[in-house]
Amino acid sequence: MADTATAGIGHDDVMAVLRQCYDPCCKERQVSVVDMGLVEQIRINGPQVDIDIILTTGWCPFAWHLLQMMEEEVKSLPGVEQVQVNITWDTPWSPERMSALARERLRLPLEQLLPLREARMQNAQQEGAP
Repeated sequence: MADTATAGIGHDDVMAVLRQCYDPCCKERQVSVVDMGLVEQIRINGPQVDIDIILTTGWCPFAWHLLQMMEEEVKSLPGVEQVQVNITWDTPWSPERMSALARERLRLPLEQLLPLREARMQNAQQEGAP
């Protein structure tokens, strides 16, 4: 991730406000766009901040909401006048991009997984029965 800091606005400042931005699918578990590994690059040029992000999927129904939220949060920083959030398709997202915190918060406890597994196996048996 590259950045160029000017006018007192720095990479860390931008990342701090982006940690307050949540994809609606992850908000309940408090996993930010930073923890999901969506932030690809931040460029700061005076009062202009450009952010390149990747999406977990090209079919994300909340992409527009996410872009607006990120723009508003970064624009709230003193000295920031313009924010452009761009989706980049060059880098595919993968779970390896997630922080340890995101992995922990998005993992289902075993007691929740077992009933799902049992229901799946029961359905498979019923589908295979004559």
